[in-house]
Amino acid sequence: MSYIKRPKKESSSASKKSAAKVSAGGDASWTFLTNHAHTLILLAAESELPLREVALRVGITERAVQRIVAELEVAGMLTRERVGRNNRYTVDASAHLRHPVESHRTVGDLLKLAKR
Repeated sequence: MSYIKRPKKESSSASKKSAAKVSAGGDASWTFLTNHAHTLILLAAESELPLREVALRVGITERAVQRIVAELEVAGMLTRERVGRNNRYTVDASAHLRHPVESHRTVGDLLKLAKR
């Protein structure tokens, strides 16, 4: 006889607690800014930050950061300069944001918002 273990049903009190947590803003699984924005903000603030450190701070893999940096370069928002064994990144603050909702704004506008 085969036995299939089914997951336990969540009690109604547990589901109410998780619904309250989400409605109270307790669910940290989403943010307003994308990983692209986080990467751009970090490299604008610290132009020689290793991508390994960017990955740790953003909370994504180093490979994902490499892909994001390449996409930001293609979009003209970021340039990479080789300095010895390291890279130095320069952000073009005059580049316009890509989404139609904020395309009237520049990267510089975003960076002003992100200043600590």
